[in-house]
Amino acid sequence: MTTLAAIAELEARLGHTFADRELLARALTHRSASQEGGERASYERLEFLGDAVLGTLVAEWLYRELEGGDEGELSKVKAYLVSESVLAGYAAALSLGPLLRLGVGEERSGGRGKPSLLADTVEALLGALYLDGGIEAARRLVAPLLVSGFAAWRSGAAAGDAKTALQERLQGEGKEPPDYRLVESSGPDHQRRFVVECWADGRLLGRGEGSSKKRAEQAAAGVALSLLDSALLDR
Repeated sequence: MTTLAAIAELEARLGHTFADRELLARALTHRSASQEGGERASYERLEFLGDAVLGTLVAEWLYRELEGGDEGELSKVKAYLVSESVLAGYAAALSLGPLLRLGVGEERSGGRGKPSLLADTVEALLGALYLDGGIEAARRLVAPLLVSGFAAWRSGAAAGDAKTALQERLQGEGKEPPDYRLVESSGPDHQRRFVVECWADGRLLGRGEGSSKKRAEQAAAGVALSLLDSALLDR
């Protein structure tokens, strides 16, 4: 159960106190909890709205930030900034996982750490902020994501080798290389699903999924890079 204190802490991290806290509660409610509880709608409609708001804010920021970039370059960077790994990393920085309302089945399957679910929650939260506080409230949420995501892009994560980028980042800080741990594998041979966690300095930095162990490791490294670069870590 999400406590009022936990909600207040999230609002402090967001820099916004909701006039309508029902919007915030809905943004944190997964379909599984909505179906089982029957008390509150899920975040899916807010996610739809947030996706559109995110796309607009990212495009606006890139237009101003990359003055010499052509349409092709802008599109590539935009696709990365709104990607699942970047959004999931940002969700981890915001500590959204523990606040989610999940159904029993989703909880047991590790829903709080699923990159796809966390990314969707960021979009839903953005939609809720837009409705409650307007475009400026939404822009405040997106600003750290843009900075950290763009830094990861320039570090090489977007080139598809997030593992190398992460290792170089940690080594540059005098830390040990990351440790990748396979925590789950399921599905038939033709449709396998692997879940890998990325650890460093005794801390879980990222969790990724993929059709192979290598792809899951790359996804976990991408989440870790976004988390490390996020300005929210120092709050």
